[in-house]
Amino acid sequence: MIMTKDLDSLLNNYPKEKQEYLIPILQDIQNTFGYLSKESIAATSRHFNIPASKIYGVATFYNQFKLHPPGKYHIQICRGTACHVKGSLTILEKLTRELKIGPNETTKDGLFSIEVVACIGACGLAPVMAVNGKYYAHLNQNDITTIIKKYREAATEQEGNEK
Repeated sequence: MIMTKDLDSLLNNYPKEKQEYLIPILQDIQNTFGYLSKESIAATSRHFNIPASKIYGVATFYNQFKLHPPGKYHIQICRGTACHVKGSLTILEKLTRELKIGPNETTKDGLFSIEVVACIGACGLAPVMAVNGKYYAHLNQNDITTIIKKYREAATEQEGNEK
């Protein structure tokens, strides 16, 4: 949840008359809150006195920006050349079937989200994916079931400990 006070404080770091700061401010918002909410886009629109549609245009043009909150476990699946050749498409298909979501979506329970990336920078480990920055290498479809199960169990255990 985005706190208005925190958002206002962040926006006030940028001069209102300098619209060239739009991308850096969107990056800061996303780094702080994890994504660009409707509330943050509206506040940025008011701050720079520009239409929200222009901000949405920028946010949807650059694939670095997320308009929905990521899951607790954010999965990045590499689709770079080495990963593609080694079968990352079948890994992605398995992920979407297993989680019942597509790329750039989050499961209804908020546990998982999938992001397709052009290159994760671990070509020698292809096919590879990362979950919250933890890399999984030389993947096959069976690995996906095991990995997802592990994170579901961890979430259930953590939930039990919080009660």
